[in-house]
Amino acid sequence: MTDSAKKSGKLWGGRFSEATAASVEAFTESISYDWRLYHHDIKGSKAHARMLAKQGLITGSEAEAIVQGLTEIEREIENNTFVFRPELEDIHMNIEQALTERIGAAGEKLHTARSRNDQVALDIRLYLRDQGTELDTLLADVQKAFTRQARTCLGAIMPGYTHMQRAQPVLLSHHLLAYVEMFGRDRERMQDCVKRINIMPLGSAALAGTGLPVDREFVARELGFSAVTANSMDTTADRDFALEFLFCLTTIQLHLSRMSEELVLWSSKEFEFIQIGDRYCTGSSIMPQKKNPDIPELIRGKAGRVAGALVALLMTVKGLPLTYNRDLQEDKEQIFDALDTVKASLSITAELLANSKFNTDRMKKACYGGFMTATDIADYLVKKNMPFRKAHGVVGTIVALCQKRDIELEELTLQELQQFSDLVEADIFDVLSVEGSVDSRTSAGGTAGVRVTEALERAEQQLGIA
Repeated sequence: MTDSAKKSGKLWGGRFSEATAASVEAFTESISYDWRLYHHDIKGSKAHARMLAKQGLITGSEAEAIVQGLTEIEREIENNTFVFRPELEDIHMNIEQALTERIGAAGEKLHTARSRNDQVALDIRLYLRDQGTELDTLLADVQKAFTRQARTCLGAIMPGYTHMQRAQPVLLSHHLLAYVEMFGRDRERMQDCVKRINIMPLGSAALAGTGLPVDREFVARELGFSAVTANSMDTTADRDFALEFLFCLTTIQLHLSRMSEELVLWSSKEFEFIQIGDRYCTGSSIMPQKKNPDIPELIRGKAGRVAGALVALLMTVKGLPLTYNRDLQEDKEQIFDALDTVKASLSITAELLANSKFNTDRMKKACYGGFMTATDIADYLVKKNMPFRKAHGVVGTIVALCQKRDIELEELTLQELQQFSDLVEADIFDVLSVEGSVDSRTSAGGTAGVRVTEALERAEQQLGIA
């Protein structure tokens, strides 16, 4: 380290004549949160060292010393015996300084042909790639929880809603499998996002690449990347992959929030559609009778937190000129917090679903009232060659009569129904029952038992549920 660098106390301090102000160190440090990149930083540095040795930029013995020193540092971090130093700013400088103090000049050679700009891009990509795999597992666990409940409740009928008004009867399993589809798309989005994350940035250096004879493809192979980035300026400035990752996290949390809203409603006395296990509820500090659905409420509340992380990073990058700017340091806290939130929400959701019981009798009773088979009468008339718009009007007048008399559709006699259309015959009562309504929905993706059974078996096969 040069005299001026020693005076400034920084690895980059050669051109500085004064030590950095303590207030600046406190304001700019990121080691308090980016320490969690240590494994990926060390993994990337080992691959970089091997490449430097292969290219003759350092000796084989120097590369070996670097790899061994990094292994020791990683072990200490995992054992909580490594001392992180805030004055060294970030995880990259903390590890490099510790390595140099242990192995001497060889450690000072590790940063050859790289910048923190491409180094941090590498670390984040490696980290998010691994996190994508973890998220996929957690999403699959939630899908399995919904699928198992769908199997348990197969055949149970409940009201389907539009505008939070009872609309048409559906199978509860059909409703539950809708969430399996949502989280399946979340998995696909995440997997697709990881494909764009899995591009190797190291070798772009600060912004213009390097004049040293590096082998970027070698490092990519060492680290399991599918390709190397194509433009060094784009590489060091890019956080598109982080934005996309945060969008995926936000969509997951929004799906969890929608589910949670239903669980909150369904567990209320007004609905009584579900009983959440006591272990997954809390009580009131003043009202002894209360059993509160706090877990779904918190999941619902955390949607704003995750969406906020996405918006925060969007605002961070919206006006940044090429290439790297220190603003980009703000990406990590948003990523880490959103990740922790979504992973915790997915994990507790799988537990909660496995410890909940649906009140299927109550659900079926809720299907009576509200003229929920009105559309079935319209379909019945269409099958007898009445134009749908005319059928819609006819059924509307039937409903108006029922409202006036305060009765349900199935309480009308055949003669009363025939007053509205001479197409009505005795078989109309087959579609007036909630069971008949459900069984009639045989279109692909519909709620008929045969279709739901097919969908359930498909989900079980895809998720490996015996």
